[in-house]
Amino acid sequence: MKRWMIALASATALLAAPAMAQDKIKIGAAPYGLNAEFMQIWVAALQEHPAVKSGEVELTVFDGRYDALVQQDQFKTMVTQKYNAIIFAPIDVDAGAAAVQAAADAGIPVIGSNTRVHSDLLTSYVGSDDTISGYMEAKTVLDKIGCKGNVVILEGPVGQSAQISRLEGNKKALAECPDVKVLEDQTANWSRAEAQTLMENWLTAHPNQINGVIGQNDEMALGAIEAIKAAKLDVKSFAIAGIDGITDALHAVKNGDMTSILQDARAQAQGALDLAILNAKKGEYKPQSDIWETYKDMPWKDGKEKLYNVPWTPVTADNVDKLLATRK
Repeated sequence: MKRWMIALASATALLAAPAMAQDKIKIGAAPYGLNAEFMQIWVAALQEHPAVKSGEVELTVFDGRYDALVQQDQFKTMVTQKYNAIIFAPIDVDAGAAAVQAAADAGIPVIGSNTRVHSDLLTSYVGSDDTISGYMEAKTVLDKIGCKGNVVILEGPVGQSAQISRLEGNKKALAECPDVKVLEDQTANWSRAEAQTLMENWLTAHPNQINGVIGQNDEMALGAIEAIKAAKLDVKSFAIAGIDGITDALHAVKNGDMTSILQDARAQAQGALDLAILNAKKGEYKPQSDIWETYKDMPWKDGKEKLYNVPWTPVTADNVDKLLATRK
């Protein structure tokens, strides 16, 4: 069993569990869903944080199942169970605000991570600027096709901050290439399987017309690649881009099938947990993760910043093997 596999907590399990030592800090992590590798890496990073491994923090990870109502119910559980802090990666930028409000009303600090929520009540946010990545990935596609031809866009779940911001970045790059036409633009909900089905349909509807694929995450870009292969077409004749730097995408980049941009799940997760501990303790705390040393341009600043912006790292031939080595 892979190390990132976890036993997901339910409200029933929490109620049945034996009482933990009172001096432990209870922190809940509420990611939008755990089906894809990126969030599995994010969760594994939380579990590998020094404060969790030492037992200082009692960490519970909830599976949001890509449903805003499920996430709201999980926040109710954490409020009832009197958690000391919550780390939140919402599925919906607007609907997530109600969950944050419930925690704030109970005096529980909420640290945002990875995806954003429209709320002024977050204590801090640790993530990456998705508008930048959307621009970067689209530009790699447009550069490869020489700013001419036709592209399709595979979007994330409509209403999630990453989908909104990456699309903004996509459109900014497309505006620089007025001769490029967007033939199709639809959500595949971060799903490789959904993207494969969409791409199969688009290849049929637009035979020999699609030059580029802008996938707002790697899973969807990989789904498009599978559809192209299934149609007996040459993957390398397409310009294909994704975002996240998941393992299969790293291999695809190494093979020359696509481009990708690494989103550092470890930095986002462990940075958010350090901030959650600081706020839970309501006092002096020195961050225990080494990510603050890794990113010198993202200083800790006593944990008082509202925004901690984790930089993007383009995956290249020069760094892909090093990145793959971290997945073993």
